[in-house]
Order: sequence, then structure tokens, then C-alpha cells
Amino acid sequence: MNPAKVARSKVRSLTGLPNIGPAMARDLEFIGILKPEHLKGKDPVELYETLCRKSKTRHDPCVLNVFISVTRFMGGEEPKPWWAYTEERKGITESKSKVGRPGSRKSGEAEG
Repeated sequence: MNPAKVARSKVRSLTGLPNIGPAMARDLEFIGILKPEHLKGKDPVELYETLCRKSKTRHDPCVLNVFISVTRFMGGEEPKPWWAYTEERKGITESKSKVGRPGSRKSGEAEG
């Protein structure tokens, strides 16, 4: 649903959430999210990785934006369009891609 049209008090179904249409609702159901309340406290990165793993498909990174938007909304934030989370998502995916590269360090490791 368009974030500008979301009324928090009226959200009863997944398609009532900001940025969620029928296809994204099916993706959420596929990973066990059957109603909006199931998103409370969920990690959007874990949701995205679960979807990719279960579907055996690397989904567009913008799906992670959508998962960030709906988990934040269910955590009490105002609804925002999915693209408002692009910079945050890029930061998340960039930091994850550096982990395990030769010469990269894990948090807390000293330089040698």
C-alpha cells in the first residue's frame, strides 16, 4: 500500500502495510509472516536472507528496503516509501560484503 494512505489503526492484513502489495505479501507469507504483528521485532536482513534461501533466488536488494520499511513501521515509526531506506540498505549490504574479504577484520580484531 502507498505509505501516504496507510492508517496504522486500520492495518489488519499484510497488504495494508506500507509498500506491500499482493506479490510482496505472498513473499512474506512464504517465509512465515502471516499477519502484520509477526513483523514486530524482526530483523529485516534476516527476513531478506530467509526469503532468498527458501526461494533459492537472490532477490532484488530493494526487497530489503521494503522489509526495513515494514519492520520499522511495525516498530512504531511513521510509514515511508521503500526508497527512503536505500542509503541504509546500501550501508548494510556494503558492510556485509566486506566481511570475510582477504585483509578485512572482524569487529574487535586488532591490526597486525
